[in-house]
Amino acid sequence: MKRREFLGAALAGIAASAQTATAGRQIFPINRNWLYGGRAVPGASEPDFDDSRFARVTLPHTNAVLPWHSFDEKGYEFVSIYRRHFRLPDSARGQRLFVDFEGAMTASTVTVNGHKFEEYKGGYTPFSFEITPHIHWGGDNVLAVELDSTERADIPPFGGNIDYLTFGGIYREVSLRSVPQTFIENVFARPVDVLSSERKLVVRCDVNGTAGPVTVELRDGERVLKSAHGAAGEISLTGFGDVELWSLTHPKLYTVAAKLGADEFQTRIGFREARFTPQGFRLNGQHVKLRGLNRHQTFPYVGGAMPARAQRRDAEILKKELKLNLVRTSHYPQSRHFLDACDELGLLVLEEIPGWQHIGENAWQDLAVANVDKMIRRDWNHPSIILWGVRINESQDNHDFYVRTNRLAHELDPSRQTGGIRYLYNSELLEDVFTMNDFGFPLKPPNHPLYLNTEFNGHMFSTKRQDQVERVAEHTLRHARVHDQLASDDRYAGGIGWCAFDYNTHGNFGSGDHICYHGVSDIFRTPKAAAGFYKSQCDPAEEIVLEPGFNWSSGDHSSAGGPGIVPVCSNCEHLKLYIDGRLKTEADPDRATYGHLKYPPFLVNLSDLPLNPWGDLRIEGYIGGKKVIARSYSGKGIDAQLLVEPDDIALTGDGIDVTRVVLRAADEYGNTQQFSSGAIQLTIEGPGEIVGENPFGLVAGAGAVWIRTKQSAGTVTLRARHQYLPAKEIKIAVSAVEPESV
Repeated sequence: MKRREFLGAALAGIAASAQTATAGRQIFPINRNWLYGGRAVPGASEPDFDDSRFARVTLPHTNAVLPWHSFDEKGYEFVSIYRRHFRLPDSARGQRLFVDFEGAMTASTVTVNGHKFEEYKGGYTPFSFEITPHIHWGGDNVLAVELDSTERADIPPFGGNIDYLTFGGIYREVSLRSVPQTFIENVFARPVDVLSSERKLVVRCDVNGTAGPVTVELRDGERVLKSAHGAAGEISLTGFGDVELWSLTHPKLYTVAAKLGADEFQTRIGFREARFTPQGFRLNGQHVKLRGLNRHQTFPYVGGAMPARAQRRDAEILKKELKLNLVRTSHYPQSRHFLDACDELGLLVLEEIPGWQHIGENAWQDLAVANVDKMIRRDWNHPSIILWGVRINESQDNHDFYVRTNRLAHELDPSRQTGGIRYLYNSELLEDVFTMNDFGFPLKPPNHPLYLNTEFNGHMFSTKRQDQVERVAEHTLRHARVHDQLASDDRYAGGIGWCAFDYNTHGNFGSGDHICYHGVSDIFRTPKAAAGFYKSQCDPAEEIVLEPGFNWSSGDHSSAGGPGIVPVCSNCEHLKLYIDGRLKTEADPDRATYGHLKYPPFLVNLSDLPLNPWGDLRIEGYIGGKKVIARSYSGKGIDAQLLVEPDDIALTGDGIDVTRVVLRAADEYGNTQQFSSGAIQLTIEGPGEIVGENPFGLVAGAGAVWIRTKQSAGTVTLRARHQYLPAKEIKIAVSAVEPESV
């Protein structure tokens, strides 16, 4: 399935599931028609407060749109006010009513028709309030949120000095939920013994209200494979025969439906066995060397406030473009849309609780333990998740605290192992897997039978796309060296590099402009040369890869006369390199240096080249003696064309949907000009708006803005004009959607 088809089908499914009510249960999304008043003032949550001058916004929403770098984080650290008016349909009368928040940063005081609920502390986990007794039937209801987005020391991850920004706003979705008086609150469907003929599915049903008989069904699409009846609690399904296992290449998903009276709760699952063993990680009994990157969920301009399509797109980049099999959600639970996409794509996940080095006092620790509970209960049915991170990232030992987090994780979910991300090699191990940040080279030997490297490289060698060729090449090879060592010993389950994308941080971290340039891709998700190493580790049957780990220019090396001895990342067997049409050199994979990698990088000698005449570079890749791929790079050093490349050409007109548009100055072969600059003037027509800077100043020849739809259908036309290059135009079709029903 093509990427656009995958995303379109997935988003259509999300919309359908959100709008369709099973008997007795109705979900009303309320992500449109919010009123945002900026900084909160006294009385702003009262029902009769005059909000006529508030801005009308959609969720996800950031409380402050910011430059992509070089900004003051205090710009979003304030208490803001959101209001939403709604009327409930008569079909919800007699039901219990809840308001469900998927995430708001960081402390939320929710008021419904003047009734104020207890402040919810935490920006990364969902929370709900029952609003049944406070509803005005047949009249206007006012939901208000006073949102404290400051870095409060009483709430994880704050209290110390953290290397990332949290941003502000109601940055995830909100809905109203109408359910019967007794309803199913949550379902945990746990496959057991999936590799044996005695496999079963143990379904735990958490019931709110007076318990009654529950019916559980295992479905494959519309087909019911097995059903069972029992009292609320745990119900086992057996005898459903062969099922297709969830795997990296065939991530088969099934539906579990639990029914209690008129109420029905549905969730998706996958049948797989995932275990860390002394011989490495095994998925469905097969050894898998884990190759991953860490991901921050934030984006330029709006922080975490990106909707489903953008969140899912990140998962696709990691799986389809970087060819990873694992991602770590550093350093907090991330969007459900991202995790749903990981389930559908076959991308494994290490998910962890919020935190960065600092451990607070008892009340702070209680919140962190509650985060374990919230994280696991929200995400326990995702087959992609293989490890719960229940230790504050890189924190000191704290025996009593981590006994609590591990005990709770095992009580809630006996099917998964726990890990605790650390940088202390001799720290106390209370988790199942020793998960270690090791930034040295060579890596430390495993000091526990279950060992996973969870960070390497990163800040040790920050690299920008426009850096000089020796740094760009070394950045690429550092990732290759670590993965070669990880591949040398099965006691290493694998490794998760730091990190996938550059990210915003505090001014005392990173490069001084509030950016950590630690990613193998930049903050706009544009790949650096090091991304080519990860991409090259896939089988040629999936994709034939040929990615130079350097920039092609005549004098960028410290010694004049060529780039030097530089890497080419490829899964080919042999390379030929031509300059100005003449064969310069041939190369085979460097197995002497990287003998444990299935597809080692090639090291090619491009030293001592004549400065005049300079010429185009052509690289040809061969498998089985046949040429299977070729790439050309201009030697002219001229910006030849402006490229404007949307991720999607069809969006929904709900005021929420977005797509990234990549802007690139390229040579005549379509390669980004790494040292190009210049401002791109953008104009837009139709039902869309630009999220980003306009004009946009190219960063190392590239960058991106996002197009967000308005609440109408039509065609968005985006025009991009460069001072010296021909202008470009793209069109995006925007389809109509039904209005929200409340």
